[in-house]
Amino acid sequence: MEKSPTIFIVPTGIGCEIGGFAGDALPTAKLLASASGCLITHPNVMNGGALSEKDKNIFYVEGYSLDRFARGEIGLKSVKQQKIGIIFDSSIEHKILIRHLQVADACVATLGINVHSYVITKNPLSIIIDSDTSKISGGTIENPDTLIEAGKTLIEKGVTAIAIVAKFPDDSGSEDTNSYREGKGVDPISGVEAVISHLISKFLKVPCAHAPALPPLDLNERLDPRTASEEIGYTFLPSVLIGLSNAPDLIELPNNELITLHPNQLESIVVPNGALGGESVLACVERGLNIISVKNQNTLTVTNQFLNYPNFIEVNNYLEAAGIILSIKKGINLTSIQRPLKRVQEIY
Repeated sequence: MEKSPTIFIVPTGIGCEIGGFAGDALPTAKLLASASGCLITHPNVMNGGALSEKDKNIFYVEGYSLDRFARGEIGLKSVKQQKIGIIFDSSIEHKILIRHLQVADACVATLGINVHSYVITKNPLSIIIDSDTSKISGGTIENPDTLIEAGKTLIEKGVTAIAIVAKFPDDSGSEDTNSYREGKGVDPISGVEAVISHLISKFLKVPCAHAPALPPLDLNERLDPRTASEEIGYTFLPSVLIGLSNAPDLIELPNNELITLHPNQLESIVVPNGALGGESVLACVERGLNIISVKNQNTLTVTNQFLNYPNFIEVNNYLEAAGIILSIKKGINLTSIQRPLKRVQEIY
């Protein structure tokens, strides 16, 4: 069966109407994967707290590594199973740590996932959340070296993929958190989550994803359905372990090793309108691939007027995007489906 390898990005921390909450872009990813036959996307799309799914047509790739794939620096190799190690922030309270370890045991016993071992950082990561007025989520890690050291320890023991669980400040009563839970704001912790996973990807070059350790939240009867999957368990770790369980290996190029997906096979990238400034998008522009921009309200305003890119297709929703991808996969001229239909022109 023919495939049309497609990257699907919903940038973290910019408040996208679809994909800016708790795995609420997962149904969209399943649709686009069905249309393309091969979708490459990142944990922000797939992770829904206690909920997630596997899909044989979806490659689960952390954002920093996804940018490298789009630039043509790495290939992806399908695996039956990753050997997952977990890094726990040493500042996580004992009760919350036990809850996370119970999740790991449950994923082994119930889902058959290979969670191999865990390590606790020698020093606290000391996460700082940056809630700036631009409404773009961000933050910093005061002790990044202790995170990298813990990751190296796991890899030396044979681990092939890493889940990170960091303690986050308790801001459950803050205006930003309550606004997000009710579907009216940007996820305040998502930006620094990306910083954490990018560090592991950059320095250790293995599949990885992050789950924050937070105390249980008080009941909110005005909860938005898009955030509900984060409220039904004690941890966000299940979706991370599910995603990493058969995430593809990252193969440095050039390499003679047999890979499943080479970046030269890419045909398109699907991205929210206004969010065209990311590294993956710019890499795809440089390589002349199709840019499918979907109306998906967010806080960014980088549109095609800044790029003036010819292979640019703007659609109203992800249902239309799926149709575009199907047309590309089947080799159907998009103009033949649109009206009015112009006559074939003579060249003089």
